[in-house]
Amino acid sequence: MKISVVGCGYLGAVHAAAMAQLGHEVVGVDVDADKVEHLAAGKPPFYEPGLADVLTSAGATGRLRFSTDVADVAGAAVHFLAVGTPQSTTGLGADLSHVDAAVDGLLPHLRPGDLVAGKSTVPVGTAADLGGRVRATGALLAWNPEFLREGHAVDDTIRPDRLVYGADPAEADDVVRLLDEVYADAIAAGTPRLVTNLATAELVKTAANAFLATKISFINAMAEIAEVAGADVTQLADALGHDARIGRRFLDAGVGFGGGCLPKDIRAFTARAEELGRGESLRFLTEVDAINLRRRERVVDMAVDALGGSVFGKKVAVLGVTFKPESDDVRDSPALDVAVRLKGLGAEVVATDPQGIDNATARHPQLLYTRQTDEALRHADLVVLVTEWREYRELDPDAVGQLARGRTIIDGRNVLDRDAWRAAGWRYVGMGRP
Repeated sequence: MKISVVGCGYLGAVHAAAMAQLGHEVVGVDVDADKVEHLAAGKPPFYEPGLADVLTSAGATGRLRFSTDVADVAGAAVHFLAVGTPQSTTGLGADLSHVDAAVDGLLPHLRPGDLVAGKSTVPVGTAADLGGRVRATGALLAWNPEFLREGHAVDDTIRPDRLVYGADPAEADDVVRLLDEVYADAIAAGTPRLVTNLATAELVKTAANAFLATKISFINAMAEIAEVAGADVTQLADALGHDARIGRRFLDAGVGFGGGCLPKDIRAFTARAEELGRGESLRFLTEVDAINLRRRERVVDMAVDALGGSVFGKKVAVLGVTFKPESDDVRDSPALDVAVRLKGLGAEVVATDPQGIDNATARHPQLLYTRQTDEALRHADLVVLVTEWREYRELDPDAVGQLARGRTIIDGRNVLDRDAWRAAGWRYVGMGRP
């Protein structure tokens, strides 16, 4: 098929490259000329494992190209909307200006029978608002949410765990026909496919993110109780995880979640519930958000306690600045937030990260960064692990002890071997662990 992808940020760039890899003819369109130039050269403007290889291999076939001219979408049978929906600068709701601009740009190039398929995470009801403009051209409108995990996005696109098609009942047959052709390989492999109305498809993504955020904040709330009661939250999570109704995934206590999706999506969800007159239904998400933010404060408090009541003038090695490993994303990153807070208290913070330093420097140039883990650790009075990159999980406590001045480590992700670090003479401080 000939496909267009409007918006070539994290979601759109991955989707465009993956669709071309699957054999479709794809044009990706974005207003950012620098981004388009990098993508066209096979150089992603962000870090995502495997994406550069897919861009290069798909580009070599001639099936993938990128452009700044929306007119280049002409002739595509399916147009995917993959633009950002950041938090509004004036409230908790989502800023839909990019979605509106993308649709307006597409309208002159739509033909009767074409399909506009939204992938952006939007408040429920957005598709209904867009529908009139799209259908006036004779085109169809669907919502086809994405479920990508940063660090696994290419595989999640090529081999999704489910497909959701949201469509108006009168258009459902045509929508299914077109999207089934797009995702023919995944369907042939047995990927579950759900056909819903538009509102349900919009809710699937926001509800999924709200549920994951709630599960993470639940175990972090248990960590708060464990710390004062003398319990071990990791053993608690293991015990809970054996219950098939609960499961062990996302029950890891730590410094909390961040990134460009979960925090802004749960805030936008609560704002939309208020607009719909059902604010009480999602009021619990306000506390989910509050618990999450408290975990960052807790790590800072631990650092202050570990250094005798003040971090002023002390060297603190902060391991990680991205919100998760296998990403260079520092948006709403708990790790970077902890580093900034410690700096604000007068600590000599030296932060390190395998991929996130450039983005972190752009946001917080006041911090001292190094790409060398050993340099961050050298003469450190305190070590704080806040992003669970493999190289930090596998640190040798004896070797770290040769570099650091102090012998206290705060494990903000509960990923280190507590017994091994203590056996090496370290004071190990975990999250919700005695």
